[in-house]
Amino acid sequence: MQGIGAWLLLLAAIGIEVASTAALPRTQSFRAPVWTLAVLVGYAASIWLLTVVIRHIPVSVAYAVWAGLGTAGIAVVGVFFLGEGWTVLKGVALLMIIAGVVILNLQGAH
Repeated sequence: MQGIGAWLLLLAAIGIEVASTAALPRTQSFRAPVWTLAVLVGYAASIWLLTVVIRHIPVSVAYAVWAGLGTAGIAVVGVFFLGEGWTVLKGVALLMIIAGVVILNLQGAH
């Protein structure tokens, strides 16, 4: 796997992690077995994909992108699908996370 394939796997890992995190409230504190299993399988799949990705992308860059975009992704999902509030400060914070990921990624390329 080269270049774009690793990045696509990383995006898949992020998407799975965001979906699993969004499903956490449905586990009812891990008392709903089907949702609990879905969340645990999702997290395991996301971490597994991340381990595949770090063979091709430096771990510091891959993890920063995974964590940063995952955080931003779940914040957006929270606002649009989970009824969470939106403020200017939250928007600025998300932009700062994304900017940090971009800067780290550009720095990692050199």
